Formats: sequence, structure tokens, C-alpha cells
Amino acid sequence: MELHIEPQKEHQWLQKLAGEWTFELEATMAPGQPPVKSTGTETVRPLGGFWILAEAQGEMSCGGPATTIMTLGYDPRKNRFVGTFIGSMISNLWVYDGQLDAAERALALDAEGPHLAAQDKVAKYKDIIEIKSDAHRILRSEMLDDDGKWREIMTIHYRRK
Repeated sequence: MELHIEPQKEHQWLQKLAGEWTFELEATMAPGQPPVKSTGTETVRPLGGFWILAEAQGEMSCGGPATTIMTLGYDPRKNRFVGTFIGSMISNLWVYDGQLDAAERALALDAEGPHLAAQDKVAKYKDIIEIKSDAHRILRSEMLDDDGKWREIMTIHYRRK
């Protein structure tokens, strides 16, 4: 039995991310701390018409190199975007579950991972990928604080090479 599925419009949305990018990152890991800045490059390539693989290279604030890999796809049975994120500087596998906004400009991806202030605690996170134009996109990372409010911890501006 042959299984043949055509890519959905959600799969096609992900393909907009394919290409070569440079990025500028700004992160605030704790309230009251100065922001940390970094730059780097990212290559996003399609895997068939269903997935994208994004591999980024950059410098961490402490001066060491960092590599990250993100996978994103769409599961039509769940009607949800799915994916993963790993990095050379962390031991946690981030598992994404998300959906597009009504305007189909922003993809909100929910995940759980170590709390920034207490590694023995788990926190809820949200990464939001927003397409500003064919040549500019933004990724915003938010963490749900203990007070129940979402706090932006990182913003990355990507510009197509």
C-alpha cells in the first residue's frame, strides 16, 4: 500500500522560512539584568515538502560558539504544528506544539523546559515566529513567570542574505 499525501497550506507556510539568513539576537534572562546580544547565521532547508530544518551558528555572550537545530512540520491529524529545538549549549530537548494566527503571519510554538531561575523547576515557554516580509522575520521567546504573566526573554531578527 502506497501512502501519498500532498503538502497542505501549513506545510507551504513553513517553506517561506527556507534560505540563508543572518540574525541579531537580544536576550534578557532575568529581570533587571542587562540584555545579552549576539549575531550569527542560519540555514533553513526543506526536507521534502513537509518539514524544515534550521541550523544556526553564532557566538554566545560568554564568547563561545553555539549551534542550534530546529525542526518544524505540520501534523494534519492533530491540526497542529510540531517540532523540536536543540542547542550545543543546553542539554534539554525542546518539543514544540503550535498553531498559526488567523492572519497566517505568526506561528506560536509552545514548549516546556528548565526554569531560567531554578533548573530543578519546569516552566512553560512560547516561541513566536513572525514573518514581517520575504526578507525579514522575527522570533520572540517568552517564559511564563511564577506570577502567571508571560515575560519576553529573547528577540531575534533574521534578515535574508
